[in-house]
Amino acid sequence: MTYNVHGCVGRDRRLDHARIAAVIAEENPDIVALQELDVSRDRSGRAHQAQVIAAHLNMEFHFHPAFRIREEEYGDAVLARWPLRVRKAAGLPTVNERLAFEPRGALWVSAEVEGRQIQVINTHLGLSNNERKAQIAALMGGEWLQHPECTAPSVLCGDFNAIPGSSVYRSAMKGMRDTQRMILGQRARPTFPSRWPLLRLDYILVSSDLRCEAVRVINSRLACMASDHLPLVADVEVQPEAEFKAAT
Repeated sequence: MTYNVHGCVGRDRRLDHARIAAVIAEENPDIVALQELDVSRDRSGRAHQAQVIAAHLNMEFHFHPAFRIREEEYGDAVLARWPLRVRKAAGLPTVNERLAFEPRGALWVSAEVEGRQIQVINTHLGLSNNERKAQIAALMGGEWLQHPECTAPSVLCGDFNAIPGSSVYRSAMKGMRDTQRMILGQRARPTFPSRWPLLRLDYILVSSDLRCEAVRVINSRLACMASDHLPLVADVEVQPEAEFKAAT
């Protein structure tokens, strides 16, 4: 699952960590990539939101602050039912433009699934188009997805702030596959805004050795209220290493 949780503030302007956890729990995912989380910020009751949500779900987590202001932090996290190893957590490139007012980052973790290491990168790209292009280029390059230790199978997910057909999306698709376009006969569905979804901004992209068995945007009554984005869930099968090598 990838889910921009909007600081756990819903469309009703109510801060509710348990509600976000309940949306996630309804799908019972093994790995969850979350964006827009607060840590020790006054506006969210000084809670460590990733820690609170992970505790609700009995999951392991790692949080990466995209930026800090004194003791307050804001960023992204990955939660999982398996032990996670952080491989990289860092900021992404920016540009000198009006819309590039907020630092952005990415978090790369690995987990062992059925005897294979799966690499997961969670990110939240910027609002400036030029900034997004620089950021996706970095993620597709040698410091992230093309890093020697970022071996397949791999997943790139998060809020790209970019629609399909954009230059950012096309750059990502040069090395990955869009799970919303991997199910024959199924139409890709938008994720933003949650009340009346019009735009597809949230993605789960996978390497060629991952099979997508099902994919869905969660538009339950609870999900439509809990955040301004809807969560995206993909059921992905990791091929055993011997089978993958035989296929290639």
